Amino acid sequence: MSGKPVHTALRTLQRTRSAVRGALLWGYEQRLVRDVRGHGKMPQHLGLILDGNRRFARAAGMQREMGHSFGAEKAHEVLQWCLELGIPAVTIWVLSTDNSSRDPGELAHILKLLEQEARNLATDPRIHANHVRVRAIGQHEKFPPNVLAALNELEQKTAHYTGMRLNIAVGYGGREEIVDAVKAHLNAQASSGRTLADVIATLKPEDVSAHLYSADIPDPDFIIRTSGEIRLSGFMLWQSVYSEYYFCDVYWPGFRRVDFLRALREFQGRERRFGR
Repeated sequence: MSGKPVHTALRTLQRTRSAVRGALLWGYEQRLVRDVRGHGKMPQHLGLILDGNRRFARAAGMQREMGHSFGAEKAHEVLQWCLELGIPAVTIWVLSTDNSSRDPGELAHILKLLEQEARNLATDPRIHANHVRVRAIGQHEKFPPNVLAALNELEQKTAHYTGMRLNIAVGYGGREEIVDAVKAHLNAQASSGRTLADVIATLKPEDVSAHLYSADIPDPDFIIRTSGEIRLSGFMLWQSVYSEYYFCDVYWPGFRRVDFLRALREFQGRERRFGR
């Protein structure tokens, strides 16, 4: 047998195997969809720590900036999955306060992507058809004016919606959020004429909770982190005290719908006790 027919046969076999694997994965995914929908229990507030963009790019032999670009595309995809399942609140962590120490070129690319994606979301038909209210949470004072303008426009265009709540955590750190909440509470009490001694004597956890960035939605009941790292790294430290966690080995840009459904099925099988 000549080399050419052998190569042709091998390519045909590879395509056949790929098609079979694809069909099996599709069938498994459909079964997961039925299981998750049939169970009925969905997170009321899903937290997503989008980790692994740079490692995804490095593993694929791409520039690190491409990893962030693919990660932004994946966020749009996952938003669609959440809408389809009727998850009422989602917080995605895009950029932390700790990330400010990264290479200026990489940060500039991330901020450019943030501006671009904010403008895309402001005109995204899915956002308006599903009445998604979008907010950017975190410390944004040092962001470029064009990025701030894009985020403000997105918030204003969706401020009146009462559907899904989508928080985009950028320039966000859990410790910084708690400090900001305490400052806000102290300022409010000082404005009402109370003394520091009075405030200290009556301070309750609820006073801090009332001033958190996401105070108007329930605490996250389920948090997913990609990339294999098993830590929160400061994500919603105050709110996550009773959250269920799920750590997925896949890098964020490679996060598949089947990975998402597996995580939800795991959540549905857990019993939340709240310390009882």
